[in-house]
Amino acid sequence: MPSISKKGNKIPPSPIRKLVPYADDAKKRGIEILYLNIGQPDIKSPVESLNAVKEADLDLLKYEYSQGSLEFRNNVCNYYKKHNIYVSPDDIITTVGASEALSFTMNSICDPGDEVIIPEPFYANYNGFALASNINVIPITSKIEDNFALPPINEFEKKINSKTKAILLCNPCNPTGYVYSKEEIINIANLAKKNDLFIVVDEVYREFIYSDTKHFSILEDEKFWENAILIDSVSKRYSLCGARVGFIVSKNSEFIQTCLKFALTRLSPPTLALIAANHAIKNSREDYIENVIKEYSKRREVVINELSQIDNIKFSNPMGAFYSIIKLPIENSEDFAKFLLTDFSYKNQSVMLSPASGFYSSENYGKDELRIAFVLNSEKLKNAIKIIKLGLKEFIG
Repeated sequence: MPSISKKGNKIPPSPIRKLVPYADDAKKRGIEILYLNIGQPDIKSPVESLNAVKEADLDLLKYEYSQGSLEFRNNVCNYYKKHNIYVSPDDIITTVGASEALSFTMNSICDPGDEVIIPEPFYANYNGFALASNINVIPITSKIEDNFALPPINEFEKKINSKTKAILLCNPCNPTGYVYSKEEIINIANLAKKNDLFIVVDEVYREFIYSDTKHFSILEDEKFWENAILIDSVSKRYSLCGARVGFIVSKNSEFIQTCLKFALTRLSPPTLALIAANHAIKNSREDYIENVIKEYSKRREVVINELSQIDNIKFSNPMGAFYSIIKLPIENSEDFAKFLLTDFSYKNQSVMLSPASGFYSSENYGKDELRIAFVLNSEKLKNAIKIIKLGLKEFIG
């Protein structure tokens, strides 16, 4: 019988989607599932974006340029100018979502056996991208007691060796909701520059900030341009997750040219999706994102208020993005998440959650934690957290 690769067997299942079969079974039993497991916004995409796809007058759906159309990359540059980031179209590679951007980046800067340092918990697929590229993730653990703030710089410095190629951050952070301050970003960037490392920052949640902390992009300071790699996407910002359009941005031309080689091998980003993304960036109403952030601010308050009423739990205070990590008074959060789908409902509803162990690289970390995504309206969020509260009481007994 043919054998599967060791690499393929090692890639972990997504904690975000691994419980889908249990949710599907619950739906067959007539249970309504409230999905807090996945960062899929329920807010409508910009009408200008959807209309552009509907009204596209095409007689041929052709390949796009491998790096994305010049018009799109120019519009991305204009978007960044509003955020004090000054780049040219040649600094940008359009990708199939931020996922491909991260995959291209890891393959462009690392050889098999090289290492990337990442504060954990982190976006679960970072583990998968690294394993697929034969790269080792070196975790630096942040703690819920500190609201998952950046660990001390000396913890990073101790992990740097001849195999280290980069430090990777997500700002604002999925899955914790933490927003790294300008000082934290600069301290990490200085460490990367001192050690000739890349500093890779996943900034897909840039606008999603609910505190007085202003987002600081790694590309705002030209001192770090040779070391800095920015990962971005239209998915969350414009509710265009299914378009799968992201981009790599860097002033390091050698890195960009290397990424382009990978882009050429997969031919092009999706042409129709680029039309949608281009019109979102170029033509969407100025108040679109502002209204989205206002809505998520309300949802954040609901999450904090409702979680505060559950005894014996801890949870991260989401400063940005739309996630929170919950620490439960149980040994195995995955068992609890399954229990909600297989054995518990309230008023014919139950909740799907993401076990947080998949957001760590360190073995056995996060086993008593869950990630929730507050991507449902306030009423559904209240119902979902009430189900968690009641379900936890029954689960513990």
